Amino acid sequence: MSEIKKYYISYNNVHKLCQKVAKEILTRNERPDIIIGISGGGLIPARVIRSFLKQKGEKNIPIQAIGLSLYESMGNMNEGMERIGKEVVRTQWLDFGALKEHFDSLIGKKVLIVDEVDDTRTTLHYAVNELQKEVEQQQQLLNRLNEPTTFSVFVIHNKDKQKNAELPNEMLESGRYYAAETVPDEWLVYPWDADDIDDHTRLAKLQGHD
Repeated sequence: MSEIKKYYISYNNVHKLCQKVAKEILTRNERPDIIIGISGGGLIPARVIRSFLKQKGEKNIPIQAIGLSLYESMGNMNEGMERIGKEVVRTQWLDFGALKEHFDSLIGKKVLIVDEVDDTRTTLHYAVNELQKEVEQQQQLLNRLNEPTTFSVFVIHNKDKQKNAELPNEMLESGRYYAAETVPDEWLVYPWDADDIDDHTRLAKLQGHD
């Protein structure tokens, strides 16, 4: 079996890719009202892209974190337990108390969901789907059905592979799925996972990811 190639990504590269996508978002007049980072890989790019989305005279865009973990789901089979796929489990969700400092809900807002990589798309699908359901429930409760909420997704890398889940067609067709780069289905090593950041950066530069 051939060894999986590792792609080393530097902090500089992440910084530049966030800047690139922020320019695209601003050009499209899609500056978000709130950024939601998926904890783990999405928090650092969420913070970086916020700097590039800031406009003179405007307040900083609030950032919220949601925690999602993938676990093997098991099924009862005649021969015993068998793995049947991945299940997304919430470990952290929106702090609506903190959100009230900026606005009363997500209703009618532009929401940018951020993660570092779109791999199988399972986690992103869950995040978008659950946030949409929460907004719809709030709209029904508050009788604010005519205030559309716009969800967008930003990932640093989209892996060129078959996905296990989908994002809304309306999001994809309207161009509100932002992937800074589409890359082969290989092992991406981000700087926040590095033990030796100097060696990591050296390897990233050798691969042209600086």
